[in-house]
Amino acid sequence: MDAHSILVVEDNPDDQVLTIRALKSASENSPVIVLEDGQEALNYLFGDDAGHSCRNLDSLGVVLLDVKLPKVSGLEVLKQIRCSPRTNWLPVVMVTSSDEPADLLDAYRLGANSFITKQINYREFTEQMTVLARYWLQINKVPKAGSAPSIG
Repeated sequence: MDAHSILVVEDNPDDQVLTIRALKSASENSPVIVLEDGQEALNYLFGDDAGHSCRNLDSLGVVLLDVKLPKVSGLEVLKQIRCSPRTNWLPVVMVTSSDEPADLLDAYRLGANSFITKQINYREFTEQMTVLARYWLQINKVPKAGSAPSIG
């Protein structure tokens, strides 16, 4: 089975390091791509402002998206992902330190596949990321980019 990559969109450098370490431990064959803000995520998924978008998204297994991001919020990135036939099939997990009920509700209304509040304790956070990686990369099935039927 081909290893799917994990796209992590997280602005906190400490959380980036912990997330990468935990994901690599859970799925050492899966590349982890880290972006620091919502605009970088949109550019990665859809191309830059000049319209360059030749990235093949078939190897992307899951997007781990923080809610609170600089430049473009995680919820806006999620909205753009769900609006495009190029990416609307992508599994998106909101991973955040926010425990705001409005963030949870908005994320699911916009089409998040899951919403996880980051654990403060390192061991618990690592366990959380391990379970997350195993489920989304080993159990869950992802269609090829563009093969999912559009809704609406």
